[in-house]
Amino acid sequence: MSAAETQLAEARSVLDARCNAIEEAYEFMLAYAGQGLASDSGSAKGGQGLDHDTVNARAAVRLVLSLPAISSQVVDNLNASTHLRAVLTDLFLLDEVLKGVRT
Repeated sequence: MSAAETQLAEARSVLDARCNAIEEAYEFMLAYAGQGLASDSGSAKGGQGLDHDTVNARAAVRLVLSLPAISSQVVDNLNASTHLRAVLTDLFLLDEVLKGVRT
């Protein structure tokens, strides 16, 4: 395997691991939002284009994380954010495309 092929394989592996972590977090957010909790207290589980969406999605996540208590409604609204959905959809699409390219 050439150095370029090795680097590409490593990059794909890193992307795959990161996509899996993000997907798990997103699934957790969906499950949490579905619980209808008033807060996270006592919970057992305790530009333009993609750059524009990424900046706004990151800001939305940071805003939610800054709250003293995170309700299911807040998480549900975060899940509905078009910016977050766009970033996650693009990321998951890229991951699936790269999985199909692997040999």
